[in-house]
Amino acid sequence: MPNPRLAARYAKSLIDLSTEKDQLEAVYADMRFLQAVCKSNPDFVRMLRSPVIKADKKNNILTAVTAGKINDLTAGFSRLLVLKGRESDLPEIVHAFVEQYNTINGIHKVKLTTASFVGDDLKNSIAAKVKGEAGLANIELEVETDESLIGGFKLEFNNNLIDASVLRDLKDIKKQFTDNEYVHNIR
Repeated sequence: MPNPRLAARYAKSLIDLSTEKDQLEAVYADMRFLQAVCKSNPDFVRMLRSPVIKADKKNNILTAVTAGKINDLTAGFSRLLVLKGRESDLPEIVHAFVEQYNTINGIHKVKLTTASFVGDDLKNSIAAKVKGEAGLANIELEVETDESLIGGFKLEFNNNLIDASVLRDLKDIKKQFTDNEYVHNIR
C-alpha cells in the first residue's frame, strides 16, 4: 500500500544527505534512472513488493539491475531500504525525490498529450509558449500519445488542464444534443 508521507520523508533525507555530500545532481540522475526502470518494468516493482521473496534476494536483484549505473550514495540508500524492509516503497520514494528536487530547482512539470507523434520543433514551440504564457522559468515537458483524442492536444501543468482535443469537442456536441439545449430557443 503506497505511503506518501513515508516516501516524502525518505526522499527528503536522501536530498539532504546528497546536498551535504555535494552529489545532488548525480543522485537526481540515479533517481530518474530508477524511475524509468520502475515505469518500464512492472515485474521489477512486483518483485520489490512481493512478501514471498526474501530481502537478500531482493537486494541481489536490485544490485544486479543497478550495478554500474548508479553512484555509491544511491546504492547505499537502496541497500538501506532493503535492510529496513522498505524496498516496496522504492517507486514512491523515487517519485517523491524527483518532485522535491523539481520544487527546489523551480522546475514545473508540463504534460502534453497528443493524438499522434509530435516532432521536436513542435515540442520546443509548445514549451516556449507555456513558459511565456504561464510565466514558468523552467519546465520539464513530458509527451504522451493517446489515439483516442482523435486530434488536437491536452496540456496539463500546475493543476490546470487545457483540453483542445477533437474528442472533447465531440463530447460537448453529444451533450448539447442529449440535453436539447437549443429546443428552448426554438419555442
